[in-house]
Amino acid sequence: MITETINYYSQVQILELIAVVATLAYVIFAAKESIWCWPAALISTALFTIVFYEFYLWMDSVLQVYYFVMAIYGWYCWRESKNDNATGIKSLAGNVAENKSSLEISSLPLANHLKAIGLLTVLSLIVGFLMDNYTPTTFPYVDAATTVFAVYATYLVTQKVLENWLYWVVIDLVSIYVYIEKGLAPTAFLFVIYVFIAAAGYINWRVKYQRLQLA
Repeated sequence: MITETINYYSQVQILELIAVVATLAYVIFAAKESIWCWPAALISTALFTIVFYEFYLWMDSVLQVYYFVMAIYGWYCWRESKNDNATGIKSLAGNVAENKSSLEISSLPLANHLKAIGLLTVLSLIVGFLMDNYTPTTFPYVDAATTVFAVYATYLVTQKVLENWLYWVVIDLVSIYVYIEKGLAPTAFLFVIYVFIAAAGYINWRVKYQRLQLA
């Protein structure tokens, strides 16, 4: 029995390590505004769904399912952007198609973010209360908050909203504590790296955004 348990969790940890590598690839590609971030996200989210479920981080597990769907959606959005650019080139060259606007990096006003943060905080408290009273999940309120805010931040990534990286910095910092407490050392270490990549992603996207504003 003990041997079977050890072997089982060893297999889970192997899945965790593979998911860590794939997720790291996703963040790096996203920071570089590369469409290859989405295939990497499909792999990592599928594996983390299993890992988080086994460690009773159920909201994180559900979140991975959402990430999987959004990876497909994000891939579609960014690919459409690429296709639109190609259409634009053809239009300029031979006037054979209508030039469509591509998906570029954008920025939302502070007021929009404050409203979003207020609504997400209330939703986090409601979800946290339900989890605390009706599920065996660990850190219900923290888990709920990181999940709710991550859902919103992920959508911002698919739309190439600059400030998504600021949300991720905060989410990742909180997540580090949770994963350390749960003994998920590789994942905790991954999120430490995330913080630095998210900061770099913000700087990189901001430079590109400012160039677009001056163009």
